[in-house]
Amino acid sequence: MNRQPIRHFTDLEGGVSRRTILKGMFSSAAAGILLPYISLEQQISRSESLQETVKRIGEKDIGDERFWGLVKRQFMLREGLIMLNAANLCPSPLSVQKKLFELTKDVDSDPSFSNRAKYAGIKEEVREGIAKYVNVDPDEIALTRNTSEGNNIVINGLQLGKGDEVIFWDQNHPTANIAWDVRAERYGYRVVRVQTPENPKDSKDLMKPFEQAITSRTKALCFSHVSNVSGIRLPAKDLCQMARSKGILTLVDGAQTFGTYPLFLHDIGCDFYTASSHKWFCGPREMGVLYVRRGMADSVYPSIVGVGWENARASGAIKFETLGQQAVARFGAMMEAIKFHNTLQMLRISTRARMLVDAVREGVKKRIPDARFITPIEHQRSWCVVIFHIPGIDTSQVLEILYRKYNIGCAVMGTNIRFSPHFYNTLEDLDKAVQAVAQISAALKA
Repeated sequence: MNRQPIRHFTDLEGGVSRRTILKGMFSSAAAGILLPYISLEQQISRSESLQETVKRIGEKDIGDERFWGLVKRQFMLREGLIMLNAANLCPSPLSVQKKLFELTKDVDSDPSFSNRAKYAGIKEEVREGIAKYVNVDPDEIALTRNTSEGNNIVINGLQLGKGDEVIFWDQNHPTANIAWDVRAERYGYRVVRVQTPENPKDSKDLMKPFEQAITSRTKALCFSHVSNVSGIRLPAKDLCQMARSKGILTLVDGAQTFGTYPLFLHDIGCDFYTASSHKWFCGPREMGVLYVRRGMADSVYPSIVGVGWENARASGAIKFETLGQQAVARFGAMMEAIKFHNTLQMLRISTRARMLVDAVREGVKKRIPDARFITPIEHQRSWCVVIFHIPGIDTSQVLEILYRKYNIGCAVMGTNIRFSPHFYNTLEDLDKAVQAVAQISAALKA
């Protein structure tokens, strides 16, 4: 089953137009119908209130800041805390927490086979929900614990040996490059790291190093859809098409796109795609996704063979789930996370994501004129991660100052600062965060 990609008013290549942003922010239709502030005493009904609000605004209306304030109140973030580290770990909305606690209590109060039997059905609901979310078929989805596990299932399972070569991006997460090194040392194949030009002008600049690295011995290509260390977004579809034309397998690490980026994996054309629930998807911890393109499961040996192998081995990607006893409550919590995203709708989420990242860029340029962006400013080569460098400051102090003095959580990577905002952030949050960095920068330079 191949679903054709639909056109959103979020232009993934060109970004969100200023007109679209302003229309969404100041729509009189949205402004007149948003629900009032919900007190902490009404936490449990927050998700219901959000659903009612979403029903009242148009499908293509992004909503104004009061709407996103309501979204923020779906989370139990400590009062005053501004979290800008979605690229690492996100909080879960209250509905997800509630379901996780409820089902954990259910298992602990009755761990019998009879009671736990229902979780098999819940697990399949999650598989179907995720498959629909990324526009593939359920038997192409394996439910793992995180991106790292998904990457290693593929890396350890492919049949590679002496004379073979694997190409991977030097800006990958360690589980998508060091894992290759470890296995190459054991089996004797060659690994080739590809570097990206410092200032790529377009997709061709990003493609060229990969094309030049390919030889007749290349068997696999592995890259992060978006790098967590630079914020660069690679042209995934173009890279996968190029690799497929040369008989090369592709593994795409989607940790930084799953949860905000409209994914049509059949259209992207990758052989394998991995992601985590605990980042942008705001789901339960130790819940991940491994997509295995139809027909590719037989080419990957399982890392773990457990109970149920006999029935799972001919079931596509599902054969990679025989992992032994699992925390089954997380499946129910994952289903709640899927419902949360479906309530907000990907159209709205992806547009808001672009709006937030644009707000960070504009704020930094205005308040810290000497800052240099590591992440490309152009929408075609970036997504929700913004990394910037401020000359002349000692960043070793910045992280703690931001947290202890300004109540802001983000990431500092070497001499660079990384902001990765999400839909639980408001524009006011971002303004405060940028202002805080500007004040710290001025103080450190004084």
